[in-house]
Amino acid sequence: MKTIKGPAVFLAQFVDSKAPFNSLDGLCEWASGLGYKGIQIPTWENFLIDLDKAAESQAYCDDLKGKINSYGLEITELSTHLQGQLVAVNPAYDSMFDGFAPEAVRHNPKARTEWAIDTVKKAGTASKRLGLNSHATFSGALLWHTVYPWPQRPAGLVEKGFDELAKRWLPILNHFDENGVDVCYEIHPGEDLHDGVSFERFLKATGNHKRVNMLYDPSHYVLQHLDYITFIDYYHEFIKAFHVKDAEFNPTGKQGVYGGYSDWIDRAGRFRSLGDGQVDFSAIFSKLTQYGCDVWAVMEWECCMKSPEQGAREGAPFIQKHIIEATEKTFDDFAGGDVDDAYLNSILGL
Repeated sequence: MKTIKGPAVFLAQFVDSKAPFNSLDGLCEWASGLGYKGIQIPTWENFLIDLDKAAESQAYCDDLKGKINSYGLEITELSTHLQGQLVAVNPAYDSMFDGFAPEAVRHNPKARTEWAIDTVKKAGTASKRLGLNSHATFSGALLWHTVYPWPQRPAGLVEKGFDELAKRWLPILNHFDENGVDVCYEIHPGEDLHDGVSFERFLKATGNHKRVNMLYDPSHYVLQHLDYITFIDYYHEFIKAFHVKDAEFNPTGKQGVYGGYSDWIDRAGRFRSLGDGQVDFSAIFSKLTQYGCDVWAVMEWECCMKSPEQGAREGAPFIQKHIIEATEKTFDDFAGGDVDDAYLNSILGL
């Protein structure tokens, strides 16, 4: 067993134009002051990390890591959620996802995909330079618009879609392998990797590539009615990153999983601040500890009611309370003894 590391915080939802959320130093001082021990860095925020420099310069990475360490913090993972999304975009979503890309490649899906692949690769190089073993990202989606199909999906479409998704990701996965870093796909609605079955499809399409792993976030499983505890039994060997995020699902006679196009506050399924939702974090931390999952517990704050400031203040002690210090001894060791073969035989009547 291993003791889960933390608490840590994903900075993406806290970035703002106002201090202390508009600089790396400000965010580090703020996070450290709240009791966090690690930060997950969104790489699309250039003031937090310059990926081009990080991929090219060990000195830059050493300085960046040193600055963060000076606040008593560690980097848990780099994140390319937005860039990973752009590795695979169905044309139905072109205009909406163009905003994630630089202006130079907007309205040009081929160039946008090439830019995304190159950028995620840079994050792999940067991760190695920073001494990181895991990386957080999205898979992108070619098939999501067919998740509840009408008319029915043509025969062979799913297989072809996952073959294409794997084709785009394999150069990235090979690059990460060369750098000794695992790619952790957040299993998430809106992505082609949104549950265990779809993850297995992708894993198979990549030839069971050893760098294909998971970012586990139970909030997205609550909203899908997926058994997020048994999920760990199935996939614990792939869980190399962990978002601690809460959610609730309260269906009514008017809406369920799909939410009727409602705003977040009016949906049956809603993200909530830690402790305000329905996720059984005690069971999750127990399972992850039991299986020896070597992960950081990273709070991803999203809530339709509570302020981010309050959510962040409450998040660190909430996570700390759930971290289990893995035992190195058995509680009934006092009643045991040395192995005595003759004694064992006598018990068995041998």
